[in-house]
This record gives sequence, structure tokens and C-alpha cells, in this order.
Amino acid sequence: MGDIRILDGGMSRELQRLGAELKQPEWSALALINAPDIVRQVHAEFIEAGADVVTTNSYALVPFHIGEDRFRKEGASLIALSGRLAREAADASGRKVTVAGSLPPIFGSYEPQNFDASRVQDYLGVLVENLDPFVDVWLGETLSLIAEGEAVRQAVAKTGKPFWISFTLDDDTAQVNGAAPKLRSGETVRAAAEWAAGSGAAALLFNCSKPEVMKAAVETAATTFKEKNASLEIGVYANAFEGEQGETAANEGLHSTRADLTDDIYSRFACTWADAGATMIGGCCGIGAAHIHKVAGALRAL
Repeated sequence: MGDIRILDGGMSRELQRLGAELKQPEWSALALINAPDIVRQVHAEFIEAGADVVTTNSYALVPFHIGEDRFRKEGASLIALSGRLAREAADASGRKVTVAGSLPPIFGSYEPQNFDASRVQDYLGVLVENLDPFVDVWLGETLSLIAEGEAVRQAVAKTGKPFWISFTLDDDTAQVNGAAPKLRSGETVRAAAEWAAGSGAAALLFNCSKPEVMKAAVETAATTFKEKNASLEIGVYANAFEGEQGETAANEGLHSTRADLTDDIYSRFACTWADAGATMIGGCCGIGAAHIHKVAGALRAL
């Protein structure tokens, strides 16, 4: 199955593994301030592990994490730095590696109730302007509701570059046990796929949710795209978080990760996603370079 595109994994735990400080609320943004060389090294290690795509470390460069004042004073330069580091790692790899510009949920991960359409472009515009010189494709990621995807579509329209939209899924016990897949907003995956089919997006992905809920979302998206005669790619990059998320804000405390989600187990999940129709597969929070190496080997052997 050589047509599978391998995405990178989660940035934050790899930063921590390599010695960068990781704390809330700044989270992975802190490494851009204190240890940019480690950010570049994480990108390089994901590429060495087999990733065809590296994502800029711009996810936490929003006021939700770094505060309004710092965003206004330093946001543009930090965003540009995140793009440059990813570009340098990709260009130094000796092979074609795509740089995806991360456009996060502006008002908080898993916080669909905080979305503010009247203000969102003020922040997305800063991200897009400063990442644009470095990226090949836009990635709106960990979005909890369709309106966040639409905001990303509008923000990148003038750049002329392709964009991917990635939604995070409800992954509570009911969903793990087979309930119909839905976003964290409560909107259905089918509704999200219908929107994506008419949005101009090049791909619809699902990320930052438990591996156990991803296959159903891929199947639903694939069925919807077939019905709509839409040719979007479908992608998955799950997280390794333990327990249920959403109990506290995403910029408070450190989520623990699952000891049972080894690189071998994760690669088995990845193969089921590929069988269901996913053509872009990687990892999110807690999924490291070792996982990506195993995934790349498993998928390229199919």
C-alpha cells in the first residue's frame, strides 16, 4: 500500500523527551522561545522515522496558550520561527517532505462553545501571514466544530495553497463502544464530511482522539464522499491520552498517556484505518517517532 502518506506525530512529548521544558499554559510554544534547536530536531527525527509530512509547531501560538499580550508582541515572530524550523528540517532531509502549517482552534482545544466567528479571523490572519512563506499546505487541526473548519477555509483562501481540515472526535465510552461518530461539538461526522465535500478542502482528517473511534469516522467519511462524488483524501492521527478528555481546559495540567498503546499496537490500528480508506496516517499527542517508524514500516509493507 505504497500510496499511504505518512504524517508526523505529536510534538510536545518528543520535545520533552529531548530535554525541552514543557509546562502549561505555554505548552509546546515554550520550546520556540527557549529551545528552537530541539523543535528542529523533533521535525528531523519524525522525517528520519518515515514521515512524509511535518507540521509546524504553531499549535500553541494563540492567546489561549501564550496570552493576548505576548501574542500581540511576539506572536508573528514566533509563528514565523515555527514555519522556518519545519522548512529547514524538510529541506535538509534529502527527500520530498511536505510542510503543513498548523492552524489550531483559536479559542481552545475541545472548546467549541468558545468559538467566536466575529474575532477568529483576527488571529488566524496572523498565523496565515507568518507561516505562508514556509508551508506547502494548510492544516486546520483539532477542530471541534464545522464552523472552525469554515473559518480556516476563509483564512487561507487568498494564499492559493491547498488546505486540509482535521476534526477531533468525541471519544467517550459510548463512542468507543460503537456509537455513531461525532465531533466534540456534537455534530455528526457525516455532516462534517458533507461540509468538507463542498468546501474545496483537499483532505478531511480526524485527530487528537482515541484510536478506537477513528475507523468508524473514516468509514463514514468514505461513504459520504462516494455519495457526493468527492475526491478528498481521508487521514487519521490519533492521540495516546489516558481517560476522558474535556474535564479541564487544554491549557491546564498535563494529560497522562497510555502505557498500553505501544508502537506495535498503534501500527495495528493504523492498518485498520488504511483498510477503511485512510490514505494519510500519523499520530497526535503522545505518539512519538518510534510509533511513526513502526507505522511507516507496517503500512509500506501492505
